[in-house]
Parts: sequence; structure tokens; C-alpha cells
Amino acid sequence: MPPDISVAVVDAETPGNVGTIARAMKNFGCSDLLLVDPPPLDPEGEAYGMAGHAREDVLPTAREVTLDHLVENYHTVGCTAVTNEDARKHVRYPFRTPADLADSLRDVTADTCIVFGRERVGLTNEELGRLDEVCAIPASADYPVLNLGQAATVVLYELRELTVADTQLPDGPIERADEAELEGLHEEFARYLRSVNHPEEKQPKARRLLRRVLGRAHPTGREARTLRGILRRGNGLLEHPERLRDGEDE
Repeated sequence: MPPDISVAVVDAETPGNVGTIARAMKNFGCSDLLLVDPPPLDPEGEAYGMAGHAREDVLPTAREVTLDHLVENYHTVGCTAVTNEDARKHVRYPFRTPADLADSLRDVTADTCIVFGRERVGLTNEELGRLDEVCAIPASADYPVLNLGQAATVVLYELRELTVADTQLPDGPIERADEAELEGLHEEFARYLRSVNHPEEKQPKARRLLRRVLGRAHPTGREARTLRGILRRGNGLLEHPERLRDGEDE
């Protein structure tokens, strides 16, 4: 069974970021929010304003704890920026990316807590030194530091397979248009090429190009019928320009 995953925020400076993290937790199936030295969270203030529907459950049930409590009761993962450190400096090394973290946590039987730090300086080396794992988000070397809310959203998104029981994805594969629908679309395109006087010697190449594009795209039946209908109407107006002048449809 995947572990229960809690989220902790250490010494957040602004209530809005706490609300943003609560909202990301709601998005991706986490509900247990732990706060170390939090700012005041006024139900009429910024945190609740930024929390979306998480204002109804995640934020009101947040618990204030200490870092000692996290260390003593959870398998802890501290989140930080990419540091370029190596095995000689192991406070922030080795680290996992968020994409790697989900695979790592599948085998952890203890309850897990993802720990985020302050907006400006993140978690200190001393704090990271007390945590079990380090997670860092790969970003541009020119500006690798993410906003606290952004960082939490990225990490929790990557953990969704452990925390979201039923993701809102389409059921099964996309239903590709059947061959008759696609051939009808190709025939209408060939008619269009003739209607616009596309050079005759170039028409086979143009038709092949569309066939390759649609072959890669796997359009649905509705998409194929819509495109065919647009081409059919255009062909009708090109072949009977008086309808275009009179504003008539085919």
C-alpha cells in the first residue's frame, strides 16, 4: 500500500502561500497539512482566499507542530532548489527529482511528510540535515528558485499516483474515427484542392501530406466529420460563388 502523505510548511512568511499549498493538496489528494511556526491564518484573510475549495477542509484542519514532531513521527522529504552539490557535500546530496520521488515512496511503509521551507531561503542546512530525503526540482540554471506555492504544486502533481485514487482522465483510449469517415475527409480535401485550382501536379503531394498528418493525429469521428463539413461548405461556395455573394449556405 502507498504511504499516507502529509505536507508540512516550515516558517511560512505569508498566509497566501499557505493557502496556495492547501489548494495544491486538495488538487492532488492530500489532506493533512502541518505547520511549523506559521503566520496567522485568518478565515477572512489571504490564506483562505487563496485556498479555493481547500478552505472547507484542508486549511481548517491544519495542525501546528514542531520540526521535532515531524522528524520523530514521519519519513521526511525536504524540498529545496537544485544545489549543484555532489557526494563531497551531502547535506543536499543525493537528491531525488519529484518524478523520481513517487517510485521511491512506493516502498516506504511509514507515514511520509513532504516538507517545504520559507519563501526566501527555504529550509536551512541544519533542518535538511535532520530529514530523511531531499527532493529538488530541476529548473533553469539561470533562475532555479521557484515560488513556494509553485514548488509544492510541482511536487504534489508528481506524487498524484500515490495520493489520487481516481484521476479525472478519459476512460480508455481515444476512439479514432473509422476509415470510412477518414476517407470521406480525404475525398473532400481532394475536391477542395481542385476547387482552389491548386496545381494539378502538386495535388498528390498535398493529399499525401494531409494523410500523414491525420495518420499521426488519430482524429476522433467527431473531429473528422467537423473538418469534412467545413471543407464541404467551402467547396460549395467556391463552386457556386453566387451563394457567397447572396450569403447563402450550401
